[in-house]
Amino acid sequence: MTILERILPDVRRELDEARAIVPLGEVKRRAADARPPRDFAGALTARGFGLIAEVKRRSPSMGDMIAENADDAAAAYEDSPVVKAVSVLTNRTHFGQGMETLAAVTSNSTKPVLRKDFILDPYQIYAARAAGADAVLLMANVLSAEQLRDLHGVVSDLGMESLFEVHEAAEIEALPPSARVVGINSRRFKSHEGFVAAGENAREDFTLDFSAFELARRLPDGCIRIAESGVTPSTVAPLARHFHAALVGTSLLRDERGVRAPLEEFARALARGAG
Repeated sequence: MTILERILPDVRRELDEARAIVPLGEVKRRAADARPPRDFAGALTARGFGLIAEVKRRSPSMGDMIAENADDAAAAYEDSPVVKAVSVLTNRTHFGQGMETLAAVTSNSTKPVLRKDFILDPYQIYAARAAGADAVLLMANVLSAEQLRDLHGVVSDLGMESLFEVHEAAEIEALPPSARVVGINSRRFKSHEGFVAAGENAREDFTLDFSAFELARRLPDGCIRIAESGVTPSTVAPLARHFHAALVGTSLLRDERGVRAPLEEFARALARGAG
C-alpha cells in the first residue's frame, strides 16, 4: 500500500467520528460565530520570503517529533519574524494531534493558521473555520478537479484561503482558475517505500524528490508559490528566488537544540540570500 492508501481510511473514520459528536448544522453555527479569518495570502506576500511553520507530533515519513519542540512550537512561531503563518496537522492517527491543537493555536496566534489535513468533505472546512483556522489544504493527488473546485467554493464562501497542493505537472492542470496559493510538495506520496510504521522513527527522510520544485515554472502566472517538504536552512535560500514561502515542519521539530535555533538559522540564511 502507498502512504495515501494507508492514511485515507483513517481520515474517513475520524471524519465519521467527528460528525457523530458534532453534527454539520452545529459546526456551521460555530463557524458563523468564529472571529473573521485572517489574510493568509496577504501574510505570505508581505515583507519578502518567509515560512509557514508546522505544529505536529509525528509524521509517517520520520516518526515522532521531539516532544519539547512540539510543545514550544506555537510560541516560538509567534515570536519569530521569519514565520508568516502557522500550519497545524489535525489527523490524530498519523500525526498525533487533532482539532483541539488547531483551536489552541488559533486562539493564541496573531498569524494566519492553516488546517493541514486530508480534506475530503465540506464538514472538515466548516470545522476548521469553527476552530478559528484561516486556510485549509486541498490536495490535488487526493481530490478530483471537480472536488477541488467545489471545496474551494466552500472555503471562499467562508472568507478563508485554499492552499492547493500539487506533486506533478498533471495535477496543476486540475486546479481551478481561481487558485491563488499553490504549494509544490516534494514528498512522493505514491511511493511504497520510505515511510515508517507506528512506533518507529527514522533518522533520514527517504520520501523526498526535490526535482518536484522545478514545477514552479509551470504554475499559473500571479499565483503565490509555496515550497513544501524537506526544506532546511541549508537549502532554503535558492528556493526564495522562485517561491514566496516554504512550509517547514520536521527540520524544526526534530532539531535537538530546540525549535528556536533552526528558526534563527532560517532567518540568517534568508538574510544572506537577500544580500
